[in-house]
Amino acid sequence: MYIKNLTLQNYRNYEKASFSFSNGINILTGDNAQGKTNCAEAIFYLCTGYSPRATRDKQVIKYGSDSATISGVANSSYGDVKIDIKFSDKKNKEILVNGVPIKKIGELMGNLNSVFFNPEELKLIKESPEDRRRFMDISLSQMSKRYFYALQKYRKIIEQRNDLLKNPDKEVVYETLPLWDAQLSEYAEIIIKERLDFIKMLKPFASNAHSFITGGNESLEISLESGYIEDEYNVKDCLLRALTERVEKDIILGYTSVGPHRDDIKIKISGEDVRIYGSQGQQRTSALSLKLAELEIFKNRFNEYPVLILDDALSELDQKRRSRLIDRIKNIQTIITCTELTSELKTIENAKHFIIENGEIISEQ
Repeated sequence: MYIKNLTLQNYRNYEKASFSFSNGINILTGDNAQGKTNCAEAIFYLCTGYSPRATRDKQVIKYGSDSATISGVANSSYGDVKIDIKFSDKKNKEILVNGVPIKKIGELMGNLNSVFFNPEELKLIKESPEDRRRFMDISLSQMSKRYFYALQKYRKIIEQRNDLLKNPDKEVVYETLPLWDAQLSEYAEIIIKERLDFIKMLKPFASNAHSFITGGNESLEISLESGYIEDEYNVKDCLLRALTERVEKDIILGYTSVGPHRDDIKIKISGEDVRIYGSQGQQRTSALSLKLAELEIFKNRFNEYPVLILDDALSELDQKRRSRLIDRIKNIQTIITCTELTSELKTIENAKHFIIENGEIISEQ
């Protein structure tokens, strides 16, 4: 799977630009704030329907314009697919797949898959559990529409359950909770089982990637932390029991204290929690190893790699690790953004190089 071309119109700082990508390594260079990351963001938009950095879609419309468009053609084992996303300051964005408007984001998922990595992805390791859940959710939503829709339903029910917990009429709370919990556990079971399978697949790939990048000097271990799953084959009953046991606590707190919305990933290097004890270099390499492992899971599931987006990620690695990373991804379509060509990038055969300046492609070779 790879993206063949990308056209941006009134998007961020681009008035009009068209990229024709190689199915190998593509390098975008230029000074800061020239538009490299905007291009990477646009590709991720085509994959997932949202931005990894914009809080509102309207933020991507070029200043002075009232609309913007991202268009791209992707190739997969099923053939070419054209994706268009139209933004307007007066209405919600419109997404078209092969010219046909889609009503649900879930219909976009899977047409073009990507793995996105930039320095902000360090949050995956050192910040809150929410960031690690987000990692699982983005990856699994691209792989499984069933997961994506279950997650949407689950989030809505959690909001409704939390509202109910705050109801001052406790008789209503106790009478109604079992109804919500029965629905909640149905969707939670789908989410949890898919996450467990995801982590099982991720473990060996992440361990292998980490060993490769560090030259075998460190070992990486990961596991899903739920706190309520006693039997992975009977997740629904485990969660229902945990919800029942914590009713009093949840009423006091005013929110649901157990469930997949509270899950976490435990990440260790040589037996130590990397979030607490790892150096910044170890945290960075761990995050990158998880992303490289994610590539392999996509490959296993779809028999083709997704697009890898490395947005200003190489600057965070030392020379040895940069070289190892490039050797690892040389056969995967990769979009790399950086301020200048490093010595490692100059050695890549058949790489395509774009120089970006003020929202324009001033050189393409």
